[in-house]
Amino acid sequence: MSEGEADRPTVLVVDDEEDLRDIMRRMLERRGFSTLVAGDSDEAITACREHPGDIDVLVTDLGLPGVSGGELSRTATQLRPAMGVVYISGLPKDIAVTKGLIDDDALLVKKPFTSELLIDALRAVIAQRAAPTG
Repeated sequence: MSEGEADRPTVLVVDDEEDLRDIMRRMLERRGFSTLVAGDSDEAITACREHPGDIDVLVTDLGLPGVSGGELSRTATQLRPAMGVVYISGLPKDIAVTKGLIDDDALLVKKPFTSELLIDALRAVIAQRAAPTG
């Protein structure tokens, strides 16, 4: 790993749509992020357990088959408490909150989204994690 790669934030992208996953991976890598990808919650949890370095942010679709993105994020952040989460959904945030899929303070990027929107959300989560708490 080169020196530059060590400072690149690592993002775990979880989406059951392979095309969307691939688009997000390429877009994030072009913008200076390292990426891991998973097609479902099992692959995502395996990545959380087995990836040797930090995972800075989990980007997950709320509408995953079997387990919702909200449930996945709870399990994943138990394994990696320092990891931030950005949700992606076709649902507006207020509806996702009302349905109990995510908390009110969760960061949700609504589909369809631009690369700028996703990058801004990731940077916000990373900045929030870097800020001292207390």
